[in-house]
Amino acid sequence: MLHTGSCHCGKISFEVEGDFKDAIDCNCSYCRRRGSLLAFVAKDALHLKTDPADIETYRFNTMKIAHNFCKVCGVEPYGEGTAPDGKPMVAVNLRCLPDVDFDKLTINKWNGAEH
Repeated sequence: MLHTGSCHCGKISFEVEGDFKDAIDCNCSYCRRRGSLLAFVAKDALHLKTDPADIETYRFNTMKIAHNFCKVCGVEPYGEGTAPDGKPMVAVNLRCLPDVDFDKLTINKWNGAEH
C-alpha cells in the first residue's frame, strides 16, 4: 500500500510503501519527548518528494540514526539508519501519515531507554 506523508507545514513530503498494522512506541530520551509512533521499512520503500536541502538532521548518543526533521516546523517524519542485518532502513513516524488509523494499530512498547 502506498501512503503519502509530510511534516506539519508540508515542506518535507514523501511517499512510503507499507502495510502498517504495528507501531513502535519507544521510550528513549528522544522518542519520549517527540511522541512519535514508528514503523520500519527498507530505505527504498520511502520516496522523498522534497529537496534534501530542506531537511535538517539530528544525531545523538551512538550517532547511528539520522533523525530527519523539517527546518520550518520542526516535525520529524522519518529517520534513517541500518537494520540489524546491515541493510539501510527508515523509521517512519506514522503520525505523519494522515491515512493511518491509529485505533487499528497494535502498539508495541520498546524500551529504548535501556538500549
